[in-house]
Amino acid sequence: MTPFARRADRSLALLRVKDRAATAAAGDQWPGRLAADLRELDATWQESAEVCASAAWAARAAGRSVLALLRPDAVTGHGPDAATSRTCRHLYLNGLRYDFRCRTIESLVTQVPPSALSPDPYSRALYAFSLLGQSRAKGLDFMQQVLADAGDHPSTLHVLLHGLWLGHSLPGRAEQMLAITARPPFAPRTDPIVLFREAGALRQLGRYEAALATIDDALDVLPPGDVSVHADLVRERSLIAVSHDLHALAGRHMERTPT
Repeated sequence: MTPFARRADRSLALLRVKDRAATAAAGDQWPGRLAADLRELDATWQESAEVCASAAWAARAAGRSVLALLRPDAVTGHGPDAATSRTCRHLYLNGLRYDFRCRTIESLVTQVPPSALSPDPYSRALYAFSLLGQSRAKGLDFMQQVLADAGDHPSTLHVLLHGLWLGHSLPGRAEQMLAITARPPFAPRTDPIVLFREAGALRQLGRYEAALATIDDALDVLPPGDVSVHADLVRERSLIAVSHDLHALAGRHMERTPT
């Protein structure tokens, strides 16, 4: 089998695992089955991150958050093997991330042994998210460490973008977001969430025309029927339009004010 064929087979296997987890998200036993599937595939941390982020989101959308199925010691405790521990950690921390429970993420990750976190940049990215989401400036330094270790792994970049988006008073926040959205994995500009984050950063910098064009791009590439994300994008577009109008109004007022 050629290397390309092996990669294609592995991609298909991971897609099946992801689909099986999403389909089973209404039940109670799927986290354990997902851990077994990833262990059988000998999944890398990157593969685990991608599958677990998707599975945790699907479970939440189905009203069956992984937080109700796993305990906090799924993050801090010792599972039967390293792969299972990593899967549970990725699932639970993403469940907390989607609920914006930054302080809980910070508390739990600080209890994880360094030997478990060292080979797992994704869990460290989730820790960076918790700091960034609280507008803690030290999260920016930690983010740079994660970027150095994880490179351009898309799921990791998404976590960091999410933290920057949430951390409203971080210094240089908008510029940092634009630097991440400009990285190679997002060059095709087909990811609506990345475009949504980029549009918000452009709005913060007062680049309203570019922000409007970017949010319209996000709406164009959003898959049909994604109602919750569509609402977020429309809300951002409204914010951009209002900010633009207020900026123009302030400019006209300044022109009329005598010096």
